[in-house]
Amino acid sequence: MTQASAPRRKVDRDEVFVEFTKSICPLCKTPVDAQVNIRDNKVYLRKRCRDHGQFEALVYGDAEEYLTSARFNKPGTIPLTFQTEVKDGCPSDCGLCPEHKQHACLGIIEVNTGCNLDCPICFADSGHQADGYSITHEQCELMLDAFVASEGEAEVVMFSGGEPTIHKHILDFIDLAQARPIKNVNLNTNGIRLATDRTFVAELGKRNQVPGRSVNIYLQFDGFEERTHLEIRGRDLRTFKQRALDNCAEAGLTVTLVAAVERGLNEHELGAIIEYGIDHPAVRSVAFQPVTHSGRHVEFDPLNRLTNPDVIRLINTQRPQWFQKGDFFPVPCCFPTCRSITYLLVDGDPGNRTVVPIPRLLNVEDYLDYVTNRVMPEAGIREPLEKLWSASAFMGTATTEEQLRATAEALDCADACGIDLPQAVKDLNDKAFMIVVQDFQDPYTLNVKQLMKCCVEEITPDGRLIPFCAYNSVGYREQVREQMSGVPIAPVVPNALPLADRLTTTPYGSKTVHAEEGESSS
Repeated sequence: MTQASAPRRKVDRDEVFVEFTKSICPLCKTPVDAQVNIRDNKVYLRKRCRDHGQFEALVYGDAEEYLTSARFNKPGTIPLTFQTEVKDGCPSDCGLCPEHKQHACLGIIEVNTGCNLDCPICFADSGHQADGYSITHEQCELMLDAFVASEGEAEVVMFSGGEPTIHKHILDFIDLAQARPIKNVNLNTNGIRLATDRTFVAELGKRNQVPGRSVNIYLQFDGFEERTHLEIRGRDLRTFKQRALDNCAEAGLTVTLVAAVERGLNEHELGAIIEYGIDHPAVRSVAFQPVTHSGRHVEFDPLNRLTNPDVIRLINTQRPQWFQKGDFFPVPCCFPTCRSITYLLVDGDPGNRTVVPIPRLLNVEDYLDYVTNRVMPEAGIREPLEKLWSASAFMGTATTEEQLRATAEALDCADACGIDLPQAVKDLNDKAFMIVVQDFQDPYTLNVKQLMKCCVEEITPDGRLIPFCAYNSVGYREQVREQMSGVPIAPVVPNALPLADRLTTTPYGSKTVHAEEGESSS
């Protein structure tokens, strides 16, 4: 007689299933099914391609914040026109197609693919390649008109590249934008020409004086260490950055410092960048962008990347005298996990600063909570906050200044906050400072649910408005470049870690491939 074997016991999975969605294969860019799961209080996207296997990437470093961010998901606004029809579904019909859920808060025009740098990381894969292009006056006009047709009165257009300042007609392009119902122009630049051509900076300053219009500088600024510059930009640009900022201050231009933040490289410099920005007279805001692993980039591990909550925690840790948990809030016009913002009131001199985030003085959460409706906020405060917590909000613009002033008048500051609030409201141009944390999606992290609410759009020379993350991840960038240059463009294969380094035990007891072996073609 044999002894009965012990009954088998079921085992719980080590993750919680959150939702089913769609993504793309990071190698062949084919749309695939995907799922979002929570593990160890972090959020992961897992997907499988029939030809290339299974992939997984970290998409959000704080599961609790990921789930609660849904309260800040504002209903989208329908654009005045759509440029394409629905045929194959997102992300194959850009754009904008009628299924897109949001209008364009920010339109981006890439005026060229050429650049005076060949940065080791560049999602646009720009530089000195022979297969590049530059747009003409006629193409720029068509692109601006497509933006206006979609928006009516557009808030912000950004001229980018490549390096837009080396385009021989860039000042003309700014004039074309200012002649249209577009309130503000942002110039996205590495700063080399701003550092070496004061006449050019003066011309930008003149255009910043046009009534009802502004020109703002979006300046690459990744940190202060030589290693940071060499590994991100390929050369030491610290002297150029300082000269560019000083020239901008002299010309009366407002600057946003834009830091590409890579795990293990410059993540320890975030607090210093904020402090430097607060102290420099030209700088009114800082934007931190975890590195987008599309185009050119350094070797990376999709499971060990920086995400928005990671950046915010680093800021809090590096400047605890200024920041604490709860000072940043998601931006509701896009998908709320894509971007977070805070505004500061700043007083005092360097070395004796008082810095108070506005969310400490006003219950921003209640005004931007679109789901639970715990309170019935006053419409007079909610509207300015909606415009401040928006992808179209940039310091130095009349709209942002107006909404900041309306918000500041509703602030409540006890003596303990250390700010002379009436004086701060009076001197708001000097006292207010903005910090943005923006995580753009790449071929590993692309989630169609987020993409459908994107409000940052690339404007193509043929008049389409394509969501930024789709443009850089799905293959639209290569398509446009091939059409414009006439040179076939080979797709860039993600430069992920070697295959053997990305095998882990799955909840099913087998092995999962997080990325296929591949060498970058750049």
